[in-house]
Amino acid sequence: MIRLALEQFGNRCRPKRPAFSWFSPKENHTSPSFSVHSNCETALKLCSSPQDNSAHLKEGKASIKTALIAACMFLGVVLTAGAQVTEPIPSLLAKQPWEYGPFVNGGFGTANRADYKFLWAGVHAGKVLTGPFGPGVLRGQFELAVELIPFWQAYTPKYLRANCYQQPGGPLSCSPLFPTGGTYTGISVTPAILRWNLRSRHRVSPWIQGAGGLIWTNHKFPPVGPYPVANHLGTSVFNYTPQFGVGFHYFVKPRQSISFAANAVHISNASMGDSNPGVNASVQFSIGYTWWK
Repeated sequence: MIRLALEQFGNRCRPKRPAFSWFSPKENHTSPSFSVHSNCETALKLCSSPQDNSAHLKEGKASIKTALIAACMFLGVVLTAGAQVTEPIPSLLAKQPWEYGPFVNGGFGTANRADYKFLWAGVHAGKVLTGPFGPGVLRGQFELAVELIPFWQAYTPKYLRANCYQQPGGPLSCSPLFPTGGTYTGISVTPAILRWNLRSRHRVSPWIQGAGGLIWTNHKFPPVGPYPVANHLGTSVFNYTPQFGVGFHYFVKPRQSISFAANAVHISNASMGDSNPGVNASVQFSIGYTWWK
């Protein structure tokens, strides 16, 4: 029955070019477009269970909420028990100190990845490299930092898909339907974080930063694509994460602070995989605790 249905969809969606994908070309922002009718994509979406999809996304949201609530409770205890900050922040930063500590992060995709959710946890370490310089409100100090994220997860919709191929002059051939999507687990490293620590006021030390990192996932991510040509198996297990963000430290003790940050993160394999649908923009929020030395 599945084979007959696929043949019917194949006949209705037969392309003008030699090959086509069961997915809309708009899902790939770097590869050339192929002629595809929207009813093919709709047919495959109907193969998935909305109830299962909804339950999976709710599970991802629950995990993110649980982690962030736990982090907030811990930080609340720290705030309550925190001692008076006796050493001014400018004096501390003038010593060009090291800073390090754990953090937890939760976020979501935007646009055509709005149903993607993210949760990860890791450690951050940085070194203030310069003294204060710069004009007016931009006066601050440069810091170089790194992050290691041994726990990285993305929660994506589950659905069924089929890869269909047609060689010039040959018949249309489709693979059996197979599941894709769901939870993707991996590790990530951000080896270059360029942070500008702005002038501090009392307990608050704000910053702006740019960074770039790398993610490895246990399956090719994201679960869309590829264009159907021989030996194309998906996207890539490796993706790059150029990003930009803002945040601040709130000092609860002379050399201890809570960090809050918001980052815009792009996820892409830079066209080094089978295809490059990527996550054009995701919004990430993190909470951490920092020691200064």
